[in-house]
Amino acid sequence: MTRSAAGIVATGSYVPEGEVTNDDLAPRFGVTPEWIERKTLIRSRRHAAPSEATSDLAVSAATAALDQIGLPPEWIDYLIVATSTGDAPLPPTSCLVQRALGAHHAACFDINIACSGFAYALSVARGLVTSRPGSYALVVAADLWSRFIDPADRGTTVLLADGAGAAVLGPVPEPYGILETEMSGHGEYSELLVVDAGGSRNPASHETVDEVGHVLRMRGREVTEFALRTVPQSVKGLLARAGVRAEEVDHFVPHQANGVLLGRLDELLGLENARTHLTLQRYGNSGAASMAVTLDHAVRAGELGDGELVLLTGFGGGMAVGSCLLRWTTEVTA
Repeated sequence: MTRSAAGIVATGSYVPEGEVTNDDLAPRFGVTPEWIERKTLIRSRRHAAPSEATSDLAVSAATAALDQIGLPPEWIDYLIVATSTGDAPLPPTSCLVQRALGAHHAACFDINIACSGFAYALSVARGLVTSRPGSYALVVAADLWSRFIDPADRGTTVLLADGAGAAVLGPVPEPYGILETEMSGHGEYSELLVVDAGGSRNPASHETVDEVGHVLRMRGREVTEFALRTVPQSVKGLLARAGVRAEEVDHFVPHQANGVLLGRLDELLGLENARTHLTLQRYGNSGAASMAVTLDHAVRAGELGDGELVLLTGFGGGMAVGSCLLRWTTEVTA
């Protein structure tokens, strides 16, 4: 098994205060709160305040991660923000986060691969940190989907939410750290999750606004079929390369897409001894942030033991799948 000198040494997260419950949404769609929970396992979700943008959520999560380990922002060498809902087309959201944190020595860039973003960013950060011994990477996954949903579209409104999660990657002793990663793109299914307008092919105009072209459109049934077909394949390949059997995995932290879907994935993946961590009941599906938020909650609750195997898996828009396998360490210092 190939060992890595890079691992997660701190985590942080932030969810906005604004809570939107099933009781709030059910009358709009002519259903009951219980119906929404039965279909999704979600009871509430968080929406950002009008004054908050994606970079604000990201800064709060990043600050929590840096504070956890006591790492000064100027020690960060790489700052990666995974988001599909950045503050603006330019500048990159990572540069706004850098300025707010004072991480003046960090190289900054964004990754836009939707709900797989945290896993993709961890994979990239691992490569950067291992190629430059002693360096640190700050990975932040943040999405503010409440600004990009059609309030008349039940399929996205009951699922999507806002939030941010962060992880600091740095040197860890063997045999800890990131053991293996897996990324795959499936552009042939790119039409399953789209925001049609606002880019170079269909620029913003009065017509695109009138046609509600700036919100997320999702073909939910086909997205579910995609996940059930591709995620097991991704995880199987990752575990095989790492030399780890499914039953050896201790913790499964998936993208918080839909609770019913995650239950079906659990059965297909064969992670019979793993604890599946969920936060979607309280926070909904916050896109790229959902995995990072859930990981941070598990860390802060003391649920990840030293030496335990942790599997992270994200899937969604692109379409894309990303997974990361870590051997967790609780003994880290900056």
